[in-house]
Amino acid sequence: MLRAGIVGLPNVGKSTLFNALTRTRKAEAANYPFCTIDPNVGVVTVPDARLAPLSRIENSAEILPAAFEFVDIAGLVAGASQGEGMGNQFLSHIREVDAVVQVIRCFEDTDVHHVTGSVDPVRDIETITTELILADLESLRRQLPKIEKDAKRGDKDAAAKLAAIQKLEPHLDAGKPAITLDWESETQAAAHGLFLLSAKPTILAANVKDSDLADAEANPFVEQVRAYGRKHHGCDTVVISAQIESELADLDEAEAAEFLADLGVAESGVGLLIRAAYHLLGLRTYFTCGPKETRAWTIRIGDTAPQAAGVIHTDFERGFIKAETVAYDDLISHGSILAAKEKGLYRQEGKEYVVQDGDVILFKFNV
Repeated sequence: MLRAGIVGLPNVGKSTLFNALTRTRKAEAANYPFCTIDPNVGVVTVPDARLAPLSRIENSAEILPAAFEFVDIAGLVAGASQGEGMGNQFLSHIREVDAVVQVIRCFEDTDVHHVTGSVDPVRDIETITTELILADLESLRRQLPKIEKDAKRGDKDAAAKLAAIQKLEPHLDAGKPAITLDWESETQAAAHGLFLLSAKPTILAANVKDSDLADAEANPFVEQVRAYGRKHHGCDTVVISAQIESELADLDEAEAAEFLADLGVAESGVGLLIRAAYHLLGLRTYFTCGPKETRAWTIRIGDTAPQAAGVIHTDFERGFIKAETVAYDDLISHGSILAAKEKGLYRQEGKEYVVQDGDVILFKFNV
């Protein structure tokens, strides 16, 4: 299962957010630095408004959403690449995740300690980015002698990695994360084998006070984070209030909706963040639907019909014959599989078909 890691400076709300995302109290959330040491791991379900209408078409007894993992990682401070704070553990833990959610404090509160003594979102982003870049540079320089030696011997993989390093080093030295480098496809493929921290897909989570959530765009810190993220990371920003999310985690669906309405907020920031992280990981959803259950299945962008079938069971992929499929919008607009068939919208697809987000599929197989 793919993982998104929650990172940030100490005391910015990472553990509170993790508890809200996973609807648990697994992560200690306290008003002092490094209250998280070992990473906490939790499975989150992906909010998807398409599930309920699908289940009504088939009168499904159960709805099962897609899921993936979030990891709450120890806070990072300046000097982490040299072992400061929990730096060594932070860097080893972030190496194990597939994407990064960087939590940025966007509120003033004298009762909540900031590790640097003041609130400055851009400085905080730059601190984390700099440490990842320094760790990458150190890693590349450790790998370089062996890669150069292998490249001289005619190893094609090593030669491709050497070309990637030669392009990477000046980019990283300029303080730019690897993910913003304009790659050529073959060099980019080689760079995957270098295990770069600053190459991981990233999204920024601007953590605001509960009173600011309804009008977050008026918060100057949020605008700073959005602008910096677009310019220097080419990434999106999602606004959340970790404290509100923590309170929502204890409420049922109806109570949570009423609570948000009182705040003037249409949707929980956690739902937006989960969906953003899911897409950041390159994940998409297809559905199976029947009287027993309506279920969302997770695939990667570009997966073919047999690969999608294999998510359900390896036998489905091994014995794949065909996929009977209809697009979600077409099924909902016509109200039933039969009606979609009559309009020619229910298709039979073979092994080369690339499954699209929202496809409703019935697999035929034989083993």
